[in-house]
Amino acid sequence: MALIRCDFYSEALEMGTSMTVILPGGDAADPPPVVYLLHGLTDDDTAWTRFSSAERYAEELGLAVVMPQVHRSFYANEAYGMRFWDFLSAELPELVGRFFRVSGRREDTFVAGLSMGGYGAIKWALREPERFAAAATLSGALDLAYIQEHDLRPHIRSLVARVFADRIVAGGDEDLMHLIRTSDPSSLPRLMLRCGSDDHLVAQNRRFVAACSTAGVALDAAFEPGEHTWDYWDRQLPAVLEWLVKKRG
Repeated sequence: MALIRCDFYSEALEMGTSMTVILPGGDAADPPPVVYLLHGLTDDDTAWTRFSSAERYAEELGLAVVMPQVHRSFYANEAYGMRFWDFLSAELPELVGRFFRVSGRREDTFVAGLSMGGYGAIKWALREPERFAAAATLSGALDLAYIQEHDLRPHIRSLVARVFADRIVAGGDEDLMHLIRTSDPSSLPRLMLRCGSDDHLVAQNRRFVAACSTAGVALDAAFEPGEHTWDYWDRQLPAVLEWLVKKRG
């Protein structure tokens, strides 16, 4: 395996940025499948390799893993900031295909993330279902409309104001509940959800499970003992990666 910190200029962000990439070794004839692995609100593109054994798990499955840097953006085009959604959904896959030898086939392309990254992973999968074979969220901040309206903590209020300003999340394309309600279940990638039963975001995850059930969207969901910690995420990650790639071919 190779672990690469890739520094590059982003046209969408109009600045230099970074991604961390895990690439399998060997001389396989076909390029490897790729997982876009998204970080949480307080992390960066190095977090998965610093705090979990992502590199070892990827090696066992022959996976390439792309971990982009998006700061505290909720993977959105910020009202007072930069176009992180455009960077993630349009520019990043094109750069990855140009810089690295990875598969570009839908059946070989996956996305997952934790916390804010869990939200980003599911949003990307629901808004561009033709890109991914499967998507997974770990302890996701999945009800952003609720956060915008009801989370009154000062640091969250300032964050939501910077990212969304006067844009209302509820009922729009940043609202996962709305995206689930308006999606064609037959067009969606396979979806997985894992959340600790002691996680402070567990109620949001249960609401997402209920929304999927109401909309007839298949979701592999499970709640096990655990909190909003790397101990829980690292324990879950091997099974998540294996689940993502299990139906390839």
